Amino acid sequence: MSVGAKLGIGFMRALAHLPLPVVRGMGAVMGRILHTVAAPRRHVVDTNLALCFPNTSSAQRRRIARETFVHVAQAWLDRSWLWHAPRDVVEQRLNLHGALHEFDGTTPTIVFAPHFCGLDAGGTALSLAVRRPWTSIFTPQRNAFINDWLEVGRTRFHGEVQVFDRTAGVKPIVSGLRKGGLLYLLPDMNFGPQESIFVPFYGVQAATVPSLSRFARLGRAKIVPVLSRLTKTGYDIEVLSAWQNFPTDDVVADTALMNTRLEGYIDTMPSQYYWVHRRFKTRPDGEPTVY
Repeated sequence: MSVGAKLGIGFMRALAHLPLPVVRGMGAVMGRILHTVAAPRRHVVDTNLALCFPNTSSAQRRRIARETFVHVAQAWLDRSWLWHAPRDVVEQRLNLHGALHEFDGTTPTIVFAPHFCGLDAGGTALSLAVRRPWTSIFTPQRNAFINDWLEVGRTRFHGEVQVFDRTAGVKPIVSGLRKGGLLYLLPDMNFGPQESIFVPFYGVQAATVPSLSRFARLGRAKIVPVLSRLTKTGYDIEVLSAWQNFPTDDVVADTALMNTRLEGYIDTMPSQYYWVHRRFKTRPDGEPTVY
């Protein structure tokens, strides 16, 4: 297993030195192949799109599904240059803009980073531009070699980053926020019934972790969304203005609002969202599986 991981990482290191159009072309081919041969995962994407966009034609949904596989593959290969290319190359390919003033000062801040394909590019761009202590939460990989590679890549440009396992608990995360740090949070996936509440996502009840509201309340933090969009020249990373009147005392309403705003972000680039994830795997009691 480690031999395969080492070979894969070696391939990514080599890929980092190729021109971006070559890397993107390889990703496009890989994505089209995966869309064809990875039938179980294609079924997940097709089901997600049918549930979330019932009024969109089947032809449009098929197009979005194909593009999703391409974007996922391209973003995966882009980790080669994000994590191994020289700094000046990385900076040239990342266009960070928007409400950057939200990161000035020491106000505890949670970066709401939805699962768009450009997620790692967004994290890298922020780590280059924002010199404040960072905290992030991750799900450990089964292969320790891959796990280390992911962690080193995601922290390569910032010396003050703490990366916590999801099982580490809330205390160190809240402590970092209250000291004026930033939390890079990705709460829009299905982590099972133990951690979740059911709120609508595109009108479908979805098990959703209420961590955005709870961390904001515990850490006395503001919420700043960051949206990462894959482009021909690299990535466009937009920092949006901080949410107003969030959190409230109603964690369910807060979490539902998070999903509603996420829907608005997705609608601007539907094929770049991570539809390969089984977002509706956990169902309310009595409801059948959708996959």
